[in-house]
Amino acid sequence: MLPDSVERMTNAEARDANGEPAPPCPLCGDRAPSRVLSDRLGDYFQCPRCALIYLDPAQRITTLNEVLRYLEHRNSADDDRYLAFLARLADPVRVRLSAGARGIDFGCGPVSALGDLFTASGFPTVSYDPLFRPDHGALLHRYHFALCSEVVEHAHDPRALFAQLAGLVEPGGLIGVMTRFHGVEAPFAEWWYRRDPTHVCFYDARTMAWIAGHFGWELELPVPNVALFHVRRSG
Repeated sequence: MLPDSVERMTNAEARDANGEPAPPCPLCGDRAPSRVLSDRLGDYFQCPRCALIYLDPAQRITTLNEVLRYLEHRNSADDDRYLAFLARLADPVRVRLSAGARGIDFGCGPVSALGDLFTASGFPTVSYDPLFRPDHGALLHRYHFALCSEVVEHAHDPRALFAQLAGLVEPGGLIGVMTRFHGVEAPFAEWWYRRDPTHVCFYDARTMAWIAGHFGWELELPVPNVALFHVRRSG
């Protein structure tokens, strides 16, 4: 549930910035969201089916401004704090892999630190990013695992993103996703994570459970803000 400090409007009142019916959920497609917040950053809606909170699509920043925002990040493979941050996802994934498992770091951004970390640990991993490392040949293969660190909150079409991840992982494989869950650190209106203009979708455990159910995966939540999806074997 959202904190009491966040005002929830009824479905009948939920409208976009132009007074039109609220945009449908970009994950599950539900057409009866509730508006949870309107402020200078935009209008935010929550889906009653999958609990995703999302910014009105009409209020997203341009692709150019999105890229410029990404370039402001100062992530480096030489930064111990950044490596410690990546370990929140890397550690629970690595202990669940078989020796020699091959993976892809999907949405790595300008730096391939996570993929390099896995490769150095004996799990050969390619790094892919549609903007900074657009090696589309990497998308023609299937892997034992896929990593998705701080990516899904940027997705304009999260359902398509998870479908793409599904196509990249072999049956019996693992998909590891890290993103901040809403409703944990602070009321949504005060939450620092939503203030990044490139963050347009916000998830919680219920959202991850919907994703797992939709794709037929098994969900594991080993540590805060990390979801592991176990892709079932065929037959």
